[in-house]
Amino acid sequence: MKRAALLLCTLTGLALVGSLTAVVGAGAAPLQTTPTGTIATGVTIAGVPVGGMAAADAVTAVQTAFDAPVELRIGGTRVLVTPDVLGATANVQKAVDRAVVAPADTAVALPIATVGPTMSAFVAGLARRYDRVPLDTKLFLRQGRPWLSKERTGLRLDQRGSVRDIIAVLPPSAREPLRLVQRVLKPKLTRRTFGPVIVIHRALNRLYLYNGARFLRYFQVATGQSAYPTPLGRFSIAVKWKNPWWYPPASPWAKGAQPIPPGPGNPLGTRWMGLTAPGVGIHGTPDASSIGYSVSHGCIRMQISQAEWLFNHVNVGTTVFIIPH
Repeated sequence: MKRAALLLCTLTGLALVGSLTAVVGAGAAPLQTTPTGTIATGVTIAGVPVGGMAAADAVTAVQTAFDAPVELRIGGTRVLVTPDVLGATANVQKAVDRAVVAPADTAVALPIATVGPTMSAFVAGLARRYDRVPLDTKLFLRQGRPWLSKERTGLRLDQRGSVRDIIAVLPPSAREPLRLVQRVLKPKLTRRTFGPVIVIHRALNRLYLYNGARFLRYFQVATGQSAYPTPLGRFSIAVKWKNPWWYPPASPWAKGAQPIPPGPGNPLGTRWMGLTAPGVGIHGTPDASSIGYSVSHGCIRMQISQAEWLFNHVNVGTTVFIIPH
């Protein structure tokens, strides 16, 4: 009987132990939650005061502060965007767990994670919307004079720097309006830097030189005769040659002619400014008596000294307008 009673007690004890184990297991999950104690006075999480709060209240306060929109400023535009759109999340629970056991007046950091591609894609979208390409000044002819449109500077968002700066203002303690950096892109051509422009009035046999749209000087010239008229239109200087050779063109009037080297009597004088109009150029002439008349074979003749002066004041690429009157 004693052995039976002892065995019964042993079995009963095992049953009780098993029962206690079951109870502890059922209560394990609640033990993993944030402690319910009050946080010490003066404790902050990423600048959010949580001292004297219960853990649950601290979670709400910090999460609310983190979820507030970030204010971005780009140009004259104000953009509000929440951290989730930027791909940013905060481990508020971990920060509160630390705050609960922290001594008074402790500043607890808030762990923040970001998804790089999400934030980069958001910033790239801002760039597509607010970037602006620079515009060069453009040259037109109005009432026989050059006219230049107004140039425009461009803007380009510093995307890499913007991502870095946005990450820096994600903690609630750093939440201030953030001005994103836009780099200024200067146009290549402006009204002030455009350079020389030539306008030739064919019927008047005059060549006008402008610096951009500002008149500088005019010259009396010779232009093409009726059988070989100087072409009308917009051209540019394609080549500049000092002391050029003259080669006979493939034209009936030059049939049988031989090339003429540089020197006195050269039909091109001492300077040649060939245009993009085939076979046509601005050049000096030893025949000063032809100046002021329409007697050439399409070219624009100048006095030799004036052609040399003009040669030094124009560039390859200079625009040349040839107009009727």
